[in-house]
Amino acid sequence: MLAAPGTVAGANAAARAVFAASRLAFGGDAQQASNDPAPFKEESQAAKNRPRALVVDDAPDVTEMLAILLQYAGYEVVTVYSGPQALSAARSELFDVVVSDIGMPGMNGYELAEAVRALPDYQSTPMIAVTGFTMYEDRERALRSGFNAFLTKPINPRDLINLVERLRS
Repeated sequence: MLAAPGTVAGANAAARAVFAASRLAFGGDAQQASNDPAPFKEESQAAKNRPRALVVDDAPDVTEMLAILLQYAGYEVVTVYSGPQALSAARSELFDVVVSDIGMPGMNGYELAEAVRALPDYQSTPMIAVTGFTMYEDRERALRSGFNAFLTKPINPRDLINLVERLRS
């Protein structure tokens, strides 16, 4: 299911707690973050100019956490829960960065990266693998399949945002 642009589908208490923790990682106020009932208010013109991120993971809590981190960093985020959904989203919309899990049923992240790289507008779009796979071969395979970078879970919020910004510059 595609979330509306700029939204996190089904944000829950766990995701809000991660947002509060990420606020601390970025030097913000955790109390304010945990008490803020609507941390992502839509700004009409500013929202239209934000970079766009596609987040893919079959675990909804992980998808939400990644989306919240990217939203906090200023990205408009679309979340999906499978490789085929991600490929469909990439075919219909242009994203500035793709963050994807590797171990997903149906179409894994390696297959997704190869398919996305084959799309006309995605040869140079930064793609980051975010996975629990920790073997050296997993990193090499991710890079061969089209990912630019590889992060293992659990993810340090600052590392993810710094990596996204570095790859986009």
